[in-house]
Amino acid sequence: MVECFASLQGEGFHCGQAAWFVRLAGCRNACAFCDTPQSWDMNAFARRSEEDLVREAVESGCTNCVVTGGEPMLHNLDGLCRRLHEAGLRCWLETSGSEPLSGEWDWICLSPKKGVEVREEYYRKASEIKIVIGSDEDFSFAEEQAVRAGQDCLLYLQPEWSVSNAITQKITQYILKQPKWRLSLQMHKFAGIA
Repeated sequence: MVECFASLQGEGFHCGQAAWFVRLAGCRNACAFCDTPQSWDMNAFARRSEEDLVREAVESGCTNCVVTGGEPMLHNLDGLCRRLHEAGLRCWLETSGSEPLSGEWDWICLSPKKGVEVREEYYRKASEIKIVIGSDEDFSFAEEQAVRAGQDCLLYLQPEWSVSNAITQKITQYILKQPKWRLSLQMHKFAGIA
């Protein structure tokens, strides 16, 4: 487990809502634009008990818990989700969809990465798909993902942070022509919060 903290969800549908974040260690995807590469090495961090994680989440006063990473699905999260639900928290997942799904989720944000195979079950269960756009070529990847999404799945395009000034205008123009998409900005970075 890398870290736990209370903050506002900075991306996607729940942007601006208070949440307790549980960032789990381990990731095989090694995305060039990852903003938490320190989370990739699972062995670099101490393990924490589900009881401790749930206790801290409850003590935070938040009613939403975002489980993220790294790639959180490298861990079996059945027990953690069950305990969080029993404590009255909603469970939100952020995943690339590269690993088997575990846990019962109130919301799944699927963020596919180019070159990383997504397991089919995620397309059926995703509440939202978020595609990071860093170049013009990423729009075709986004469309490939959109056709696999469920009918009620929300679709987001998010500027890659290091090129956000240059790419946000292109995303805006794209969404005006393809209004099935929504813009997701990393509000927490603009606001200077964790």
